[in-house]
Amino acid sequence: MAMWKDSAPAPKKAEPARFDPPTHLHDLAAPQGAPARAAETPARESVIAADLSIEGKIEGSGHIRIAGKFKGDVNVQGNLNIDQGAKVAGSVTAGKVILAGELDGNITSAQHVELLSSGAINGDIKAGSLTVAAGSRIRGHVECGWDKDAKPAGKTETGGSA
Repeated sequence: MAMWKDSAPAPKKAEPARFDPPTHLHDLAAPQGAPARAAETPARESVIAADLSIEGKIEGSGHIRIAGKFKGDVNVQGNLNIDQGAKVAGSVTAGKVILAGELDGNITSAQHVELLSSGAINGDIKAGSLTVAAGSRIRGHVECGWDKDAKPAGKTETGGSA
C-alpha cells in the first residue's frame, strides 16, 4: 500500500454558474395578438398541527387544515378542513368547509359545507349547499341554497304568502 502527499494546493471551489434566461425566447411563449397569461399555481395548504393551540385571526386565499385548537376568526377564499379531534372557536368564512372536528361559532359564508360523522357545530350555518353525515351534530340555525339576492319560496315582496 502506497501513501503519498500531494504537494499541489487544493483547487478553489468554483462559484455556481449564473443563468440569465435568453431574452429572445419571449416571442415563442404565445402567438402574436394572444394575451399573456400568468402561470396558474395551485393553492397551497397551511396546517395547524394536532399538538398546537393558537389564538388569533386567519385570512388569506389558500387552503387551511386545522388539526389542533384554534380560537379566532377564519376568513379564507380556499377550503377549510377541521380534522377529527380539532376544536375551533370563532366565525368561519371559506369556499368549502369540511368539518370532522368541533366548531363553536358560525359559518357566515361558504359555497359548500360538509359535516362528517365525527363533526359537530354549535352555531349557525349559511352556505350554498350542505352535506350532513349520520352521527354528526348541529345546534343552530341553517340557511342553505340561497343566493345573495334570492327570496324564500312562497314569499312575496311584502313578506306575505303567495
